[in-house]
Amino acid sequence: MEKKSNRLIQETSPYLLQHAYNPVNWHAWSDQTLQKAKEEGKPLLISIGYSACHWCHVMEGESFEDQEVADLMNAYFTCIKVDREERPDVDQLYMNAAQLITGRGGWPLNAFAFPDGAPFYAGTYYPKQNWMQLLQRIHAEFTGNKQGLLDYSKKLLQGIKSTAQINYEAGFNASKEAVTKQIDLSVIQWSERFDHKNGGMQGAPKFPMPNNLEFLLYYGHARENDALLKFVHISLLKMARGGIYDPVGGGFARYSVDALWKLPHFEKMLYDNGQLLKTYALAFKADPSMELYQVIKGIISYVKEELRDKSGGFYSAQDADSEGEEGKYYVWTEAEISDLFDEETEMVRDYYSIDERGYWENGNYILLREEDADFRERYDIDEQTLLTKVNKWNEVLKSARDKRIAPGIDDKILTSWNALYLSGLVEAYNATAEDQFLDQALALANFIQFKQLNDDFSLWHSYKNGLSTINGFLEDYALGIQAYIELHSATGELEWIELAKKLCDYTINHFYLEDQGMFGFTSHDAKDLVVRNVEYFDNVIPSSNSTMYRNLLALGHLYQDRNYSIMASEMSVRLAPKFSSYGSGFSNWMIGALGEYGNQVEVVIVGQEALQFLRGFKGRYLPNALITATQTGEGLPIYDDRYQEGRTLIYVCRNNACEAPVSDVDSALAIIKKAS
Repeated sequence: MEKKSNRLIQETSPYLLQHAYNPVNWHAWSDQTLQKAKEEGKPLLISIGYSACHWCHVMEGESFEDQEVADLMNAYFTCIKVDREERPDVDQLYMNAAQLITGRGGWPLNAFAFPDGAPFYAGTYYPKQNWMQLLQRIHAEFTGNKQGLLDYSKKLLQGIKSTAQINYEAGFNASKEAVTKQIDLSVIQWSERFDHKNGGMQGAPKFPMPNNLEFLLYYGHARENDALLKFVHISLLKMARGGIYDPVGGGFARYSVDALWKLPHFEKMLYDNGQLLKTYALAFKADPSMELYQVIKGIISYVKEELRDKSGGFYSAQDADSEGEEGKYYVWTEAEISDLFDEETEMVRDYYSIDERGYWENGNYILLREEDADFRERYDIDEQTLLTKVNKWNEVLKSARDKRIAPGIDDKILTSWNALYLSGLVEAYNATAEDQFLDQALALANFIQFKQLNDDFSLWHSYKNGLSTINGFLEDYALGIQAYIELHSATGELEWIELAKKLCDYTINHFYLEDQGMFGFTSHDAKDLVVRNVEYFDNVIPSSNSTMYRNLLALGHLYQDRNYSIMASEMSVRLAPKFSSYGSGFSNWMIGALGEYGNQVEVVIVGQEALQFLRGFKGRYLPNALITATQTGEGLPIYDDRYQEGRTLIYVCRNNACEAPVSDVDSALAIIKKAS
């Protein structure tokens, strides 16, 4: 019998389309859906997930494809399916509700709300029988105790609103000493949870958290803390050698379910790989090694081969499952390895831990690596010989794996995540000086500019099949501005910093909340949800407000505009007292604060040879330096009165006070080091 489609068949989101043939009468989130619920007097059942979510697939198979369950859902509720990546604003509201109600969150996220969207219950995954019992209990409460639910919902909304309020802390003096103390205390407390042997945080699961590592790398260098730098280095190497990294095709999986980075949750996300590309590139600049370089190349190769759309943008994710099994695409049996490698089988088995260490389940193995130096010593081979062998082995493995049924791709293109990847490409170019990485960055920058940007400098959030949809959220603007600032710094091209400024001005006009000194996640023009969220905790992706804080600092310097600088300072003053309580939740804020309250310098290169001089800075790890270059001395206020005919000069400035200009890179680097 042919399945009948529901309303989701009209959507473009791969996640929503996955549910288009469920017997549940799903609706997409819209004003029309909420109006329908009001007219029918039914509560909303809002189920939120994303296409690469393993447990979302599980709950669909157990419940949403089951006619008995669907009959209950259809009878009692207006059922709404939401792609959390398409509508992060909706996801944030109901995730906040779930965390307040149950103390935890995750996906699939299932929330119940009044027809106006006000939540009164929320949870995550439920097995079929538990889910059916919950549906009946919610229905009974809604029909028999609606006033009680209304009263609870009002209190819940007040709790959600309070989490978005960031007030000044009485008595806190935002001096350099006070903010520095907050940062230092945060690292001391945070470091108690470091896993110094395996990297990352103690226990399981383990998430890469690239922005945390970026902050700790910067802080370690600023404080000359060798133990902290060693922790960051071990974390990056252990991740790259573990099952979370795919040595065959490149790219990182979402997280590891164990404490050793061995057992990955196999889905691959663009936002993880974009940020990890940047983090590994920064680490490579700080301490170059072939191993870090190979990871950089591997990420870029993976994203280009698997996630690139013909439009020039990049898809969102690759699923964990293939043929209904998680990880099937990525694991190997002993017999497969033997058949592929013949006389080198034992060497390959040893290199990739096809033994007790790499065993997964059902006769399958995950490819794990150890330090190459140990392997080279055992087989008495040099680094280049091993690299040649490994490249050959990976080609053989990839050729064999390409014959398998690959995991599905979520082919929507998100502006925010593409901006994260653009930042990663720019830093990879800076670190390696490989023009191919810059070419890819420029192509992506042009995609965002010409496909997702409107004439009034508003942005679209999503793109698919030639169609741009959904008004941009703060994350799209914040991460886009950041990427264009970094692209300008890498190339010296004015168009990118000018675009960053125009996007920033649009963001201030349409997102800034005067009463809170922060930016709302949705624009003033949006038909808001029952609560307007202010996102400020740094998580797997840095918060949109901390990113705007750093953007405003940079633009304030480059444009010599105190309005930007004052706005940034007002943001940091509100958050700085919280740093010591939750270091990992404020890592991106603290990157900005290390500069604002510490060792930020501006490096201004002016003259005919400015772009050649610029190359001398790119491969250096200079996290405290905002670098800009011009051949003509025109285009930015920070260039004013600095051009001298026939000379190329480098100005190193701090708090609008500059050292005497120098005419060679080494002298400028010495001044920067002194300022640090």
